[in-house]
Amino acid sequence: MDHHDCPCSGKTLARLLQPAVMAILAREPLHGYLVVQRLAAMPMFCGQSPDPTGVYRLLKAMEREGLVNSTLQSADNRPAKRSFALTASGRTCLTRWAQTLQHYHDSIADLLTTITQATRPRRSTVKRTAGRTA
Repeated sequence: MDHHDCPCSGKTLARLLQPAVMAILAREPLHGYLVVQRLAAMPMFCGQSPDPTGVYRLLKAMEREGLVNSTLQSADNRPAKRSFALTASGRTCLTRWAQTLQHYHDSIADLLTTITQATRPRRSTVKRTAGRTA
């Protein structure tokens, strides 16, 4: 079996994009390009930039849901940039994400303990006494 596309490869971490974006915007409002750069710096992205188009789509969806709002900022002789900020509703949602992820963290720690115990080499169950096998 090729485990490249298996969930065990960790590729489902992309579903954590929303709380990652929200955590970044909880610190300060940013335009999309900086959000992508900050995401790329997070360990879960392993130094690779997430798809910018996907990030912008997510930001727009989050704006429709009322989790972020945006403003258009223009600068002299430069194209206007859209800056995104977390709303009060977004902060409430991020708090819920923190609770959910803490629960997942605890559950994963328990699962890792179970897996580690299950995959540990077993000792021989044969008892030896004074050079003889009992």
